[in-house]
Amino acid sequence: MTADLTSKKEQRFSYFILILPAVIIYVAVVAFPTVFSVLLSLSNYNGGKIFGNSKLKLVGLASYVEIFTNPSGYFWIALKNNMYIVLMSVFGQIPLGFALAYILSRKLVRGTDFFQTVIYLPNVISSVIIGILFKTFFLNQNSVYTEIVKLFNPAAEFGLNKHPMGPVLIVMLWMYTGMYVIIFLANIQRIDTSIIESAKIDGASEFQVLWHIILPALSGVIVTCAILAISGSLKSFDLLYVMTQGGPANRTSVLSLYMYMTAFRGAPNYPLANAISTVMVLISFMLIALTKAVEKRYGGKE
Repeated sequence: MTADLTSKKEQRFSYFILILPAVIIYVAVVAFPTVFSVLLSLSNYNGGKIFGNSKLKLVGLASYVEIFTNPSGYFWIALKNNMYIVLMSVFGQIPLGFALAYILSRKLVRGTDFFQTVIYLPNVISSVIIGILFKTFFLNQNSVYTEIVKLFNPAAEFGLNKHPMGPVLIVMLWMYTGMYVIIFLANIQRIDTSIIESAKIDGASEFQVLWHIILPALSGVIVTCAILAISGSLKSFDLLYVMTQGGPANRTSVLSLYMYMTAFRGAPNYPLANAISTVMVLISFMLIALTKAVEKRYGGKE
């Protein structure tokens, strides 16, 4: 009996030693910065003595109140643009990625390897390079986009003046759809082909195979893609920063860009910046919870 207790204690101690490095890294990299960020958002810290900081103290929800009541409406503009990106990602990138993956997996076109490579290629190119490329294409006074628009409407405004988020959403759709194509393609190939062939022999149409076999089998994958799309949309920064820097007049700004400008441009306002990041996390959790609820209510079983 004593030997068994000693053996169990040694086993638990060995488990503890094995997981200790991972726990330390998690606390140092994730848990502590998260808690510190929330505490900073509740304080009046503005950068220390260099910036003439007064005595550090907790001021409660003052930064959160400022976010929602700022007369400039910067937060609401940024949030609206983030929602545009979320909608484009969930209802644009994912359906298009699935459609392309289905076409490639079912061999409905020739040269599937070529198309798979071409569709995924934007994902291996730096977003900074893509931002510079499409900034030249869309936003210069004599850009290709401007010249094409002028062919149909000579009096049209150039650049981002009329539809500020349009070019950005088009670039994001082109850039990230390939990732979902690969995810869906890999999971479609896991489905037992004998089930599909049996359905085809029994007279099922291509649409029936898609609706009754493939989509239910991929419900969990679709939810995972939606979560990736939501989280990626809310942290969009580099492409927008290179293409527009939030202009013109902050009309293409997003929450991450708002947070960056608040923390690192001009007089720093670290509590406000950390409050924005906390709000971003809360919005992300709410959207992911909504996605899970919809999947639980309407989704199939893998």
